[in-house]
Amino acid sequence: MLLNKFQNRYFYQRLFVGLTGVGVGLVSGVLVGANPQLLGVALVGVIAIVWFFAKFQQAVLGLLILRSSLDIFSAQQLPAAFAIGLDALTLVYVTVQLLLGQSIKIDKFWWVLAFWIALQGLWVILLPLGGLGLDGSYLLASVREWVRLFTWLMVYLLVMQLQDKVHPNQVVSSLFFGLIVPLTAATMQTFLPMSLLPPMLVNTATDPTGGSVSRINGTLGHPNTFATFLLLFLGLTYWKQQQAQRRLPWLFLLGAIAFFFVGTKALFSLMMLATFIFVLLVPKLNIPNLLGGVVLFAIVIGLFTSTEFGQERLASIMETPLLNPDMDISRAILLSEGDGNSFNWRLAQWTYLLGQWQHFPWLGFGLGISDSVSQNGLLPHNDYVRALIEGGIVGMAAFLTFLSSHVVRLLQLIRSAPTGSSQRSLCQTLLAVFLAIPVGMITENIWSHTTLFFYWSTLIAVAGWNWHELKTGEESASIHNFSNFS
Repeated sequence: MLLNKFQNRYFYQRLFVGLTGVGVGLVSGVLVGANPQLLGVALVGVIAIVWFFAKFQQAVLGLLILRSSLDIFSAQQLPAAFAIGLDALTLVYVTVQLLLGQSIKIDKFWWVLAFWIALQGLWVILLPLGGLGLDGSYLLASVREWVRLFTWLMVYLLVMQLQDKVHPNQVVSSLFFGLIVPLTAATMQTFLPMSLLPPMLVNTATDPTGGSVSRINGTLGHPNTFATFLLLFLGLTYWKQQQAQRRLPWLFLLGAIAFFFVGTKALFSLMMLATFIFVLLVPKLNIPNLLGGVVLFAIVIGLFTSTEFGQERLASIMETPLLNPDMDISRAILLSEGDGNSFNWRLAQWTYLLGQWQHFPWLGFGLGISDSVSQNGLLPHNDYVRALIEGGIVGMAAFLTFLSSHVVRLLQLIRSAPTGSSQRSLCQTLLAVFLAIPVGMITENIWSHTTLFFYWSTLIAVAGWNWHELKTGEESASIHNFSNFS
């Protein structure tokens, strides 16, 4: 019976190689006839697939690390090409594993996410059928948004295949290599004059009104996107520092990330940080933890208010209905056209979009096209308004279900993990990070922060592994030096 199983597997291997050869031959012929330059692209793709299968563990970790460096190439569509390529590689890998009779590792939460993303496809289907507020001319934008969400599912699936091959601590440690390029870029934006910055960093870090680098964004394309990315790694660094025997290097990294976090000058991120610290410290409240949290938040606030820009941002809140009892929403909306107050501008944006939503309250206008509904071509800067505009009441319910499912998943993992274990501590840290996200969604387009959710998909998958039955993980020797701190 074992011989038959081996023969069947060998047969599928030869079949796959044969079909691949035929496919490569056909595609090469077509590409040469259409454009000889495309043949090089196809050959690079074949080499990538071969490398992916030959060095699967290193390839997956390498792709995860690479993602944080791509957003500065958005004009060249590189992040989109990366997402499509990752989706294709994942689907090919899963198909080959099934043909070879290998098992595919999937947990229950993956099916929850798969069902939710399949449900989002309903809005893509209804759009050209005339069932939504906009018509089929917006289909490409809607499909692009669905593919973006689908990529998060593929990342989760791909990372699940590393289970029992790489220790979870090493997967998390490898993600810190994804900080190198963004923090290097942020350092250049902070300390170098604009004339010495590479063009790709100048274009993304320039203040459109002053022409100078006033807010850093690393390689994440926008300071707000960089802020949420850094908040995630603040949490991971805190977790590593708590687990490490040599804590000083992690404390230095924590301070560096906090410094750049302030450099984004994203006002909403301060509320996210406060939420993160509160959720993280409440379950294990004691004097040292309380003092540490207060000191960290005080340092961030102090650095933020030490700059003229930060002082102006905080002072602008006083000229909003939020803190000014003499100003109502109608007056704030009228003033928003000329006062430069970003919060009042948001009130005007939300009021207009909510008025449009009332025309199509149940199913909205369509997935990923809220910026087409707004009169200024910008996103709502409130993800709950966005969910209503794009999906209506049904879409909003689905969106809240998506957020709630992650909270439920993390609470389940916290209860099931052994007390004092690394897994439990990581899940508590991730819960604190995730509960900060809905707070930021009130005034920011967090849902569009693709890199944040890319790494979140990785972490939520690893958090669900069965840690206490795993080996020590010497298999991933390529990253063991970094893990020596833990």
